[in-house]
Amino acid sequence: MTKHSVDIFISGGGIAGLVAAAAFGRAGFSVLAVDPMPPAAHADAEGSDLRSTAYLQPARALLDRIGLWEALREHATPLDALRVIDTTGWPPVERASREFTPDELGPEPFGWNLPNWLTRKLLAERIAGLERVDLRLGVGFASLLQREREAVVTLTDGTRVIARLAVAADGRASPLREAAGIGVTTKRYGQKALAFSITHAVPHGNISTEIYNQGGAFTLVPLPDHDGMPASAVVWMNDGARALDLAGMDAEAFEAVMLERSCGVLGAMHLASPRRLWPIVTQTADALSAERVAVIAEAAHVLPPIGAQGLNTSLNDVAALVALAEEAPGAVGTPAMLDRFAKGRARDIKARATVIDLFNRVCRSGDAPVQALRLAGLKAVYDVAPVRRAVMRAGLGPG
Repeated sequence: MTKHSVDIFISGGGIAGLVAAAAFGRAGFSVLAVDPMPPAAHADAEGSDLRSTAYLQPARALLDRIGLWEALREHATPLDALRVIDTTGWPPVERASREFTPDELGPEPFGWNLPNWLTRKLLAERIAGLERVDLRLGVGFASLLQREREAVVTLTDGTRVIARLAVAADGRASPLREAAGIGVTTKRYGQKALAFSITHAVPHGNISTEIYNQGGAFTLVPLPDHDGMPASAVVWMNDGARALDLAGMDAEAFEAVMLERSCGVLGAMHLASPRRLWPIVTQTADALSAERVAVIAEAAHVLPPIGAQGLNTSLNDVAALVALAEEAPGAVGTPAMLDRFAKGRARDIKARATVIDLFNRVCRSGDAPVQALRLAGLKAVYDVAPVRRAVMRAGLGPG
C-alpha cells in the first residue's frame, strides 16, 4: 500500500475544493486533493455542470490573491447591474421592475460571471502546475481513521494518506463528512431548476435579470457572445412536475414557453446547450468540524440558486479556513483551530440559509397575499436608499 504524508488532504475537486487546494498551497502547506470525476472538457460533455456563478467582489479578491483569477479573467463577464422583475399570472404580466447598480458601493461591478464547467476545467489546469499541490483526478476518498494528531485517509486506488487536516469539499452527499459522523438537516421545496445557456436577440448589457413568478425565479446571467450572438446562462426554478415537463419538451416548444416566461426582456431566445435538472433544497451540515476534519462548501451547505449566494458562501468558507491556517501554521487541524473555524462560519451560513429559505418560499408561492408581500418587499428594499445599500452589502458577503 502506497503511503503519502501531507499537511492538507482535500476530498473534492469541484470549484471550492480546487480553490482551497490552491490557497493552501500558496500559503506554503503541502496539499493532496482528489476527485473521482475529472473536469468536463466542454459544455456538451456528459455530466457537465451548466450552471454559472457570479463571483462577487470578496470571491474575486480571494481568487486574485492566490493567483487563480488570471486564468479566469478573460472568460468572465462583469455584472454591472441586477434587474429584478416581479410578475404574476400566465402568460406572466410584469407588475414592477427595479434595477440595482453597484456604484453606490464603489467602482467595481457586483461580480463576474463564469460557467461552472469552464471554471473547473481552467482551475484544474492551473493547479496542476503548482509545486505544493498534488491534484489527483479519477481517484476518490474511500475511508477515514481519525486520530488525535492526524487523519488517516484511504483512497479508492489504495493509497493511504496521513494528513494534519482533512477537508470535506466533496458535495452535498459528502462521503468524507459522513465518514466523520456528521449528519445534515435538509429542507425540501418540491422544486427543481433547469440550467442551460441560450443565445438571444437583445444584448444583455452586462445586466443580470431575475424574473419572479409562481414556482420560483427565472434568472438570466450574462455570458460572452456565442457564435456572434449575445448569450446568457439561465437558471429556471419550477415546481418539480413542471420542471420535468419543460425538460422533456422539444427545443422549439421549450423556446416558445421560455420566451413567455422571460417576458421577452432579451427578445427571441434559442438553446445553446443541453438542459440539466437540479433539485432545489436547503441543506446544512449538523457540524462544520470533527476531529482533524473541516467541512466546507456544499458538504457544509446547499442553498437555493438565489442571489449568487451558493458558491460565494463556499469560497467564504475557504477564505476563513486558510486564514486560520496562515495565522497559526503549527495549529492546523487542532481542536482549537477547528472550533474557531466552525463557530465563525456557522453564524454566516445560518443567516444566509435562513434568509434564502424564506425568500424562496415567498417567491415560489402562487397565493395572492404572498405575491403581494413579494411585490411590497421588492419596492421597500429598492425605494428606501439605506435599506437598498444595506441589502447590497449583505449580498456581497464578508470582506
